[in-house]
Amino acid sequence: MATEEGNTVMTAAQESERPLGRRTVVAAVGAAGLGVALTACGGSEAKSTADEADKAAAEKPQDTGNGAAQQPLAKTADIPVGGGKVFAAEGVVVTQPAAGDFKAFSSKCTHQGCAVKDVVGDSINCPCHDSKFSAADGSVKAGPATRPLPTMAIKVEGDTITLG
Repeated sequence: MATEEGNTVMTAAQESERPLGRRTVVAAVGAAGLGVALTACGGSEAKSTADEADKAAAEKPQDTGNGAAQQPLAKTADIPVGGGKVFAAEGVVVTQPAAGDFKAFSSKCTHQGCAVKDVVGDSINCPCHDSKFSAADGSVKAGPATRPLPTMAIKVEGDTITLG
């Protein structure tokens, strides 16, 4: 440190060793908090768009690309009355809440997109955070999910169930 006519002059090396001022620390913390808040807001908008795309895909009939008839998904006898079955490869859950009444839903949980695991009684169960959905209409029985499973189109012809 040198003095010039009563004033203190600091060298560059001495300035870099000086502790951060309170204003600098407060500004840095505020900027970091703002960054976190903006990131959180941006994430929910992107998730909303992804959810809309997932719903549209679930409602769109499956196309084999060559106009040929769909391969059977299951036989009606494969779906228990008062229960259902998850078809993971096809992304669908088929249930039979009452005899002869077949329903189909997306197998993607509306909470965070995990694949549902099974159907036990009248409940479609997600293993990730334990959300439960109604096998009759896909509505939420227990959260954290807040939205029902999207319905999917199926055809029941004779004893055969197909998507679409």
